[in-house]
Amino acid sequence: MHEFDEAVLKCFLDKQGQLFPEEDVATTLEEAESFLEECFAVVVNSVEEVWEYFEEEGVDVDGAEGEEILEADEVFEIGDGRYLIVAG
Repeated sequence: MHEFDEAVLKCFLDKQGQLFPEEDVATTLEEAESFLEECFAVVVNSVEEVWEYFEEEGVDVDGAEGEEILEADEVFEIGDGRYLIVAG
């Protein structure tokens, strides 16, 4: 079970439209936390760890290189050097 701090939850609430453009999946911090727990979202500490996650999960990254991986809809930049990855 991952613990999502307030910065992570607020990031997801603010940016969830990049992954779910049709409608918000959460409107409160509590809903965001429940949703992230249900879809096994992870928080990583660097671009390198984002790459490691995608490689471990066998995700096709379409020839992306370096920080291009951060453009994936599933990757949310928290703003403090960490990244939230939501497997939609």
